[in-house]
Amino acid sequence: MEYYNKQFCIEVWGDYACFTRPEMKVERVSYDVITPSAARAVFEAIFWKPAIQWKVKKIEVLNPIRWISVRRNEVGKLMSDKSEQIFIEEDRQQRAGLFLRDVAYRLYAEMEFIPLRNRNRHETPDELKDQEEETILRSTENPGKYNAMFERRAKKGQCFNQPYLGCREFSCNFKLIENPEKEKKRSIEETRDLGFMLYDMDFTDEKDPKPMFFRVQLVQGVIEVPPIESEEVRK
Repeated sequence: MEYYNKQFCIEVWGDYACFTRPEMKVERVSYDVITPSAARAVFEAIFWKPAIQWKVKKIEVLNPIRWISVRRNEVGKLMSDKSEQIFIEEDRQQRAGLFLRDVAYRLYAEMEFIPLRNRNRHETPDELKDQEEETILRSTENPGKYNAMFERRAKKGQCFNQPYLGCREFSCNFKLIENPEKEKKRSIEETRDLGFMLYDMDFTDEKDPKPMFFRVQLVQGVIEVPPIESEEVRK
């Protein structure tokens, strides 16, 4: 059976965002725009199943790139299975961060259907199960049903987890753009080379995932995201 991937567009916006540069070890400094991995995470927060994967194709920057410098309190330790407790007052650290503010993007991504024989995982985690959706899928499984599920959830504003812009405290609003051509919004009129940006993590070896990067060209407020298998993506 031949499968066809469908492309969706969602618009996201929020007061603050931080897509942290991995080379900044101490202070949090954001990339100029949302990364493909952060865009993928927004789609997955709305809808994800083991039978699909999201491939980000294009990012439109709707608001001018604005910055804000903030000092905030963070906990300097991570909780582990061996640690009994963390005393926040003792392990609190104040760090400066350079974040984005008043951001808005249109994100375009394809929902790719994965045939059963090619899946790494076959069970949906309990926290991502929707009884109505599970009932629908029990009869027959096909890409059309998954497309319809995403559209239904996005139209209603439903999500498995609250989508966020880089950091969990920077939650965002979202809406489905059913016809981007008819519901056009002008991107910022800015063209420049944004340098290398984190593309995503390569989970070929799940125990040791590796970062992937690509060179970002912002052309009249639009970023075309190359396919993961292209030479533009450096692994």
